[in-house]
Amino acid sequence: MGSAKKLERIRQKRAKRVRSKVFGTGERPRLSVFRSSRHIYVQAIADDVSQTLAFASTLSKELKGNLGGLNKSEAAREVGKLLAKKLTSQNVSSAVFDRGRFLYHGRVKALAEGVRETGLTF
Repeated sequence: MGSAKKLERIRQKRAKRVRSKVFGTGERPRLSVFRSSRHIYVQAIADDVSQTLAFASTLSKELKGNLGGLNKSEAAREVGKLLAKKLTSQNVSSAVFDRGRFLYHGRVKALAEGVRETGLTF
């Protein structure tokens, strides 16, 4: 078995384990994170009604011109701040963090800190 297949199986197992413990509601949505090699995406999901309340990424129109010169972790922090602003405008003050298959380290951690800086609590 190749190391890539083994790594993918480990990530799938981790995602299943993390996701089984996290559930979002309208008052406390689940912040689901996806990280690719170039971009980071996050969406606030109310699982009770199966609805996405807000989303943000490094490709968002609001951040398009503001990310030049930032490294990927700093860009992830700005994405977190943008999502938190969108949620606070919808009167959401707390959320549940779903890191998915990614370790809480680096860009995922920077995104979470950006959300916290803007006033949302986990």
